[in-house]
Amino acid sequence: MQSDSGTGTTAAPPPAVRPGAVLAVLSAAAFMASLDLFIVNVALPEVGRDLGTTSLGDLSWTLNAYAIVYAALLVPFGRLADRYGRKGGFVLGVGVFTLASVGCAASGSLELLVAFRILQAAGAALLTPTSLGLLLVATPAASRARAVRIWAASGALAAAAGPALGGVLVDASWRWVFLINLPIGLLAVVQAARIVPRSRDDGRTPLPDLVGAAVLTVAIGALAMGLVKGPDWGWASAPTLGALAIAVAGTAWFWRRSLRHPVPVVDPVLLRVRSFAFANLTAVVFSVGFAGNLLAVVLWMQDVWGYSALRTGLGVAVGPAMVPVFAAVGQRMSRRIGAGWIAALGCLLFAAGVSLAAFRLTLEPSYAAVILPSMLVGGAGVGLALPTILSTGTADLPADRSATGSAVVNMSRQIGAVLGIAVFVAVLGTPDSGEVLQAFTTAWIVLAAIGVLAAVVAIGMTPRTQRTAPVVPAGEAIGVSEPGAAR
Repeated sequence: MQSDSGTGTTAAPPPAVRPGAVLAVLSAAAFMASLDLFIVNVALPEVGRDLGTTSLGDLSWTLNAYAIVYAALLVPFGRLADRYGRKGGFVLGVGVFTLASVGCAASGSLELLVAFRILQAAGAALLTPTSLGLLLVATPAASRARAVRIWAASGALAAAAGPALGGVLVDASWRWVFLINLPIGLLAVVQAARIVPRSRDDGRTPLPDLVGAAVLTVAIGALAMGLVKGPDWGWASAPTLGALAIAVAGTAWFWRRSLRHPVPVVDPVLLRVRSFAFANLTAVVFSVGFAGNLLAVVLWMQDVWGYSALRTGLGVAVGPAMVPVFAAVGQRMSRRIGAGWIAALGCLLFAAGVSLAAFRLTLEPSYAAVILPSMLVGGAGVGLALPTILSTGTADLPADRSATGSAVVNMSRQIGAVLGIAVFVAVLGTPDSGEVLQAFTTAWIVLAAIGVLAAVVAIGMTPRTQRTAPVVPAGEAIGVSEPGAAR
């Protein structure tokens, strides 16, 4: 990261900067972004009932549209902010996210809701990679580690409280899930404009590959569309095959463009680093299971067991609460065990948790016997796996490429989340009341198998360097990340 001073280094904050106040503003934005990730899942059944949509495939686009756009724009928007100014990018990002949240709350149709979710994602992709960079500029060197921990802890708090808070809000109306962002966003915009110092890179680097980002968006969206609509359209139908063909062609075009563009979304040179390549692959595969399982639990508790949104949110919150505990356990283990093996153990624990749900499932509500042990074991696995994946992904990269590498790993997570929701929807299908138990059981078995596959892949990501991978705060592991904070 560089300041406006032209020195090419991170400048000390001017005397007028109040680091504590800046930390509060940036942490509030991190809290808002993370909160939105977790409460929308809980609101999904109520959204469908209110908007008259029963198709899970259609409803899933309120989640997938956000994740696709966020994944594709995260890296290029971060680089644009580096070039033109991180403060302006942060304020614009928070503003777009907040206004789009109001649009989501006012939506009278699923199509309009999805459109505003896309705008939300664009705002999140702009505010996320600027917030940590601004924090580092505003904070004295001696206090930076503590400030980053607090900033990340705000995301962890939102992730843990999100499902329960979402349940409370949905009991009033699902629209409050989005309106809750309005006061937080407005306060963050006003205070950021007043107290956050400016920061940007001195050099005029080439513009990032926005066309490549658009191609990636289309390719991921086409793949998700083919998987989600395959059961309805028919797997051999022209629309399904056409969507899958667009996904393949778009991915190939994106990769070819990345080889030639001076500032690609994904730098192919980074993928030559073995630990980085395997960390990204593991992030994709693991996130498939993680996202699919979270949606499955919410839908089963609300739609099959008839739990309220509040009761569901409280039940789901147990899993995120386990993450910071086992993230600390994983850090202690890393002193003696390779990172790949720690992540593999986490993936296997996650798969075991999903399997508990699959093989103990009954139509009769039994949270303590089915969902609770599944969330406890699975949450422990997430705590071991995700922080290790995120910290290990950049361990072998040069220091000046670590932020870009972190952004790419988080992009991989979002792509995996899109695929996870699409896979779950495709496997579940549209079962009638007599088939719902078997359909969910099959879906959970598939997700557990994906968790095992992630464990196999994770073994290959142990860094060649022998140093201990840095601690990744729980906030980054389960909701708020640090991509693009510097160049």
